[in-house]
Amino acid sequence: MATLVSVNVGMPRDVSWNDRTVYTGAWKEPVSGPRRIRRLNIDGDGQGDLGGHGGENRAVLVYQMDSYRHWAQEFGRDDLVPGLLGENLTVEGLPDDEVCIGDRYRVGDAILEVTQPRVTCYRAGMRIGEPRMAALLVAHRRPGFYCRVITEGDVEAGQEIVKICDGPEQMTVAEIDALLYLPGHARDGLARALRIPALSPGWQGSLRALADHDAADTGNPGLAAAGPPPAWTGFRSLIVRDVVEESRSVRSVVLADPTDAPLPRWLAGQSVTVRLPRSGEAPAVVRTYSLCNAPGSPAYRIGVKREPHGAASEYLHTQLQPGDSLDVAAPRGTFWLADDESPVVLVSAGVGVTPVLSMLNALVAAASTRPVWWLHGARNGADHAFATEAQNALKALPHSVSHVVYSRPAPTDRAGVDFSEHGRLSAATLEGLGIPTETTAYVCGPQPFMTGMAAALLSHGLDPSRVHTEIFGAGPALTPGIAATTRTPHPPEGEPGPGPEVQFVRSGLAVPWGPKRMSLLELAEACDVPTRWSCRTGVCHNCETALLSGSVRYDPEPLEPPADGNVLICCASPVEPLALDL
Repeated sequence: MATLVSVNVGMPRDVSWNDRTVYTGAWKEPVSGPRRIRRLNIDGDGQGDLGGHGGENRAVLVYQMDSYRHWAQEFGRDDLVPGLLGENLTVEGLPDDEVCIGDRYRVGDAILEVTQPRVTCYRAGMRIGEPRMAALLVAHRRPGFYCRVITEGDVEAGQEIVKICDGPEQMTVAEIDALLYLPGHARDGLARALRIPALSPGWQGSLRALADHDAADTGNPGLAAAGPPPAWTGFRSLIVRDVVEESRSVRSVVLADPTDAPLPRWLAGQSVTVRLPRSGEAPAVVRTYSLCNAPGSPAYRIGVKREPHGAASEYLHTQLQPGDSLDVAAPRGTFWLADDESPVVLVSAGVGVTPVLSMLNALVAAASTRPVWWLHGARNGADHAFATEAQNALKALPHSVSHVVYSRPAPTDRAGVDFSEHGRLSAATLEGLGIPTETTAYVCGPQPFMTGMAAALLSHGLDPSRVHTEIFGAGPALTPGIAATTRTPHPPEGEPGPGPEVQFVRSGLAVPWGPKRMSLLELAEACDVPTRWSCRTGVCHNCETALLSGSVRYDPEPLEPPADGNVLICCASPVEPLALDL
């Protein structure tokens, strides 16, 4: 018989951790007497990070006394008490290898339904003082589980917990947890899991991504999107075959193999990283540019906007000539055109046209019959890069619509010929064009433009899974419970380290590795480079980053390796000079 040992609650508060302040509701304390379980949590309880915790599918967290006894033995401790791992209900019985997703239990007046295992988050180890806890919970098959509230009611320590319904497929919490986080991902297990209605939408999406991916591909697409392995490691020398002025501020550069052998194919929308020649002892300048020609082309073409005071763009616009060579890393990126038959809308502004132009060229090369909407914003005709090329490509697609807006048209720009209307792309544009809600959208341009257009597409009715954006510079940070920094990336404080050079390519920063930097993530944080992370111990893959060149060592070893060509920066350190896509 299972029993409720303790009811634990706590409201979010600021907690000091590693010289930072974390806003968290993980500090739970046992309470006496009855407490009411409601749809979103228990009275007196709350979550600090609603992106990773809480909500209808994660209203109540359950953990077992038997697992506390396991950790007490594992760590040699006698101070592990109910609520220490952030659970709401501490129970005797209900082990993770017996409780199944979709099982329903009555406790007191409440009825709960099991929805998913615990989230792998660094905060699981904060109060217990074990930074590896997120990985250990998975590796030892003792994660605990979340429930949704089917019937609200009062609960109290000492009550019996009665199972009233079996979940379909009879897949245990431990089995589902391992299916996502540990190597293997059995196809039959994924199919069974996806037939469980009670499984939370987030887990369904992750397991569906695993089920849909090619078994030969590396990495874990349920945790981090990854394309095919890069066609080569590090950088290789390519020859500049041509340069073309595409607008007043954009120049295209065609790169080819020195022997004219065809370069490897890429996915429409992906990018390459270019390393410019060093100037004296200065760090190499490394930048990433989207490919803008058709993926089957024998050469690569990038589009470069000339930026004021931009070291890379200034060189590429004023010094680079046909016959010069550049070091180039293989095409990478997770922004690519899906190979399906859905309608597609390609949305861009300025030089953000480059990756979606590659998609447009790919659709033409495939003689696609998909409905295609081409939406582009520019200042005027002089700044409208690749205008003629895009117009000709659209003419080759039988079901295409073009809508180009100029924010400041010149007197020579012809309305209805060179551009569709004066203004900017907006939600009203989408309504006027009658874009169907089953469309897949690809958006690229300045960050405010992408944010606004993504919101407009969602408001128009597109599913969030169908709205894809590409970022030229450093991506948005994910620092759960901690306010993201707004500082410009900079070298770490103190004396430079004696270790290998680490380049944060998107942030335009190169710094030497220091002996006190325990992981690449911690070095990036010391430099205020925007990063994404959650577990900090090689489980969640939120920190998975393209490794453009160099090699790393892991400590601890991740539970599952990242995709080929990528690195988990939370538990990695450099063996040699590195270039990271951060």
